Amino acid sequence: MDALVVYESMFGNTRRIAEAVAEGLSCRVRAEAVEVGSAPAQVGPDIGLIVVGGPTHAFSMSRTSTRRSAAQQATGPLVSRGDGVREWLATLRTPAARLGSAAFDTRIAKPRMPGSAARGIARRLRRLGVRAVGPAQSFLVIGTQGPLVDGEVERARQWGERLAASLPATAPGESA
Repeated sequence: MDALVVYESMFGNTRRIAEAVAEGLSCRVRAEAVEVGSAPAQVGPDIGLIVVGGPTHAFSMSRTSTRRSAAQQATGPLVSRGDGVREWLATLRTPAARLGSAAFDTRIAKPRMPGSAARGIARRLRRLGVRAVGPAQSFLVIGTQGPLVDGEVERARQWGERLAASLPATAPGESA
């Protein structure tokens, strides 16, 4: 079984988290982190787990308008320049019955800040019929452009390890 980590990232913080999650998953399965613009429109039969993440914009997943606003604030080139996770999930085709999923986001580290892209991502994956293997997870940044709060990259790697440990030892349809 392989794992695919699909991410949207404006300033690079979410990309760093996605790469750390993929590294953690790699302790048990082959895992690859892919920017949403390069993500497949259909999940292949070799993928048993899909992990999807993006930044929290205006209390949820990004939209065209919030990505445009982020681009105006950027001091360097953006990582994700086209459609985001919201648009990708709207067109994703998947063998839902055998696929596991997890969702994450990056969000500003402010107490009681409402909203989460991860919860919206998890909800969209459930609507596609994909089962969650764990609760949605948030990773914290300082300010709009970051950096990540100290320890978040390691926490993401450990989360990836826990996700991998929750997967079946054999691929779906195989006997132990």
